Amino acid sequence: MNSTSQQTAATPLQLRKILLPTDFSGCANFAVAYAAAIARAAKAKIICIYVLEPMVPAVGYTGLADPMPIADISEQLEDSAERELPQIVHCEELHGLDVEEVITHGDAAAEIVRVAAEREVDLIVISSHGRTGLGRMIFGSTAEAVVRHARCPVLVVKPPADEEENGER
Repeated sequence: MNSTSQQTAATPLQLRKILLPTDFSGCANFAVAYAAAIARAAKAKIICIYVLEPMVPAVGYTGLADPMPIADISEQLEDSAERELPQIVHCEELHGLDVEEVITHGDAAAEIVRVAAEREVDLIVISSHGRTGLGRMIFGSTAEAVVRHARCPVLVVKPPADEEENGER
C-alpha cells in the first residue's frame, strides 16, 4: 500500500448534508430521531424534503358533489405542506441543528434522488412503512426505489415492531 492509499483509507467518513424525506406520517417521524442523532454527531446540516406527487383524476367519479379541480387540490396540498413541514423542522429532536425545508413536485422517489444529487447530500435517512406482499406491489416502495437509485448511502428506518403490529405501516 502506498502513502496515498493509506491516506485515503484513513480519511474518516464526512457527513456534511443529510436528506430527511417526510410524508408527515407517524412512520416517517421515526426517521427524524436517527437523522438528528447523526447530524449532531457529524455536525451536519439536515435538508428536510416533502414531495407533492402529481394528482391523478378519479375515473368514473360518482360522488354527489362536483369534484374539486385538480389544480385546487394540488394548491391545498402545497399549502398544507407549507404548514406541516415547519412543525417537523422545529420539533424538539431537531432543535439547535441547521435544518433547511424543501418542497418539490413529482414522483417521490425520483425527486428524493434528484435533490440528493443536486444538493450533494452525503446520506439519506428515510423511513419505510414496511409493507410486504400485495401492499408493496400495489403501492410500491419509495424507500426501495431511493436505495436502488441514490448515489449516496441510504439509511432505511423501520418503525418498531409494536408499531407495525398496530397498523402504523
